[in-house]
Amino acid sequence: MRSILLKSLLLTAALVPVALQHAARAEVKLPALISDNMVLQQEARANVWGWADPGELVTVWFADRSVTTVADSEGAWSVQFEALTAGTTGDLTISGGKTRITGGKTRIIKNVLVGEVWVCAGQTPMEVTVRAIDQGTGELSQADLPKLRMFTVEKAASHLPSNRCEGRWQVCTPQNARDFSATGYFFGRELMQHLDSPVGLILATAGDAPAENWTPEEALRADPQLAKVFDGGPSQKSRAEPVKPTTGAPVPAEQDLGATQTGPASFFNGMIAPLTPYTIQGALWQPGAADIRQAHRHRRLFPALIASWRQAWGRELPFLFLQLGGTVPEAQERNAPPRESKWAELREAQRLTLDLRHTAMAVSIDLAEGIPPKNRQEIGRRLALAAAATVYYRETSYSGPMLSSSQEELGKIRLSFLHARNLQAADGGKLKGFAIAGEDGRFVWADAQIDGDHVMVSHPLIPQPAAVRYGWADNPDCNLINEDGLPASPFRTDWLEGLGSGQTAVPRDGAGKPR
Repeated sequence: MRSILLKSLLLTAALVPVALQHAARAEVKLPALISDNMVLQQEARANVWGWADPGELVTVWFADRSVTTVADSEGAWSVQFEALTAGTTGDLTISGGKTRITGGKTRIIKNVLVGEVWVCAGQTPMEVTVRAIDQGTGELSQADLPKLRMFTVEKAASHLPSNRCEGRWQVCTPQNARDFSATGYFFGRELMQHLDSPVGLILATAGDAPAENWTPEEALRADPQLAKVFDGGPSQKSRAEPVKPTTGAPVPAEQDLGATQTGPASFFNGMIAPLTPYTIQGALWQPGAADIRQAHRHRRLFPALIASWRQAWGRELPFLFLQLGGTVPEAQERNAPPRESKWAELREAQRLTLDLRHTAMAVSIDLAEGIPPKNRQEIGRRLALAAAATVYYRETSYSGPMLSSSQEELGKIRLSFLHARNLQAADGGKLKGFAIAGEDGRFVWADAQIDGDHVMVSHPLIPQPAAVRYGWADNPDCNLINEDGLPASPFRTDWLEGLGSGQTAVPRDGAGKPR
């Protein structure tokens, strides 16, 4: 009898439709970003995505809501949760199967939190950890912040855009925070205080990789000047359409970071492209010294990077960035006559990028404690102020004085500024860091006096001044601040097309255009 029953069961199993057998073992695949401790963007269409068999039914549950979709012909699927409330927490459940009845395996993503999500990217300074700056500060002992979380993207470079990265979300604890980006940590901590909201940070950094490595190939090739970055390097397959990382099966980035991989677009392909399906509030960029050799080109490259990221995310993301600081200056350097500076040119290129909508810049020229500067607490605070004011519209000051115009008046040049309430010298002494030139373009250190919300610059040997520079050096000794203690951004009122000798100073307006 038992033998007959066994044969009957075997025969029945053989007759079960193949589709149902497949459904029983169906399992959805998820990107690393969709994992335990993740933070979903509040008050937006928060995207959850992954891969399954073509035509497979996928249902996602979170916060007493469920959304169902069907995987497309290549197996990609995505759902959106709209208008989630900050502070909502719980598990996110994902189930796949051919039908609602024949469901497959269920995936449970634990301890999901709703809040503000920011991508923190850049070069070596963004990599510096809290552990590295914790010496004697006691910061780690205060890092028990369960509503602050960070996902660190493992370094990966690729010739072609990937739709998968490696990494994991970590809740901020004194132990975990040791390896958090210090800039990201202090930015997130300050932002939490401004907003009274949880914050999730996605960290993507790769040492001294120049900005073209973080810009997609199609954006570089669209500009003949930027396309030159491919000269002499390995050829890459061009793409006419924006990357759609959710299309098709999971495609990993190439983990080999050898010289053949880390060229133009490589870190965008390997580390940024996989992030673009994730719903975020904005992006944070901290530069290093990698772009100094091509500082003048940065006027085109940095806006192209920002525009291309916005295209990849499909919206005009707020984009905040730190203006390059300096190194520890040597005494003889600060006593030297005014001279040209590629560091200053790069800072200028960053400042001119503010012409783009929904951008904001934090100035760190007064924090030149080395490369990278050690005062990450203040850097994070200033970036968070910029976010609070320009993204969340909080009533708070966020910028130091920014040159708006210049005008000659009776042998002096009057400088006008934005964010100029109660201009003063940081140390309470005389203003420093101003240089002046006549039509010959030869700069000398100048006398600078505060006149209300303006600064008057002059020199007794230059009766007809043509241009003024401020903080124009690798490591400038400059001290102009406003009443909030925020430093003025370095600037120049002349227009020179890069470093060189014998160039005449040409007056220009505060926006950087020749007058």
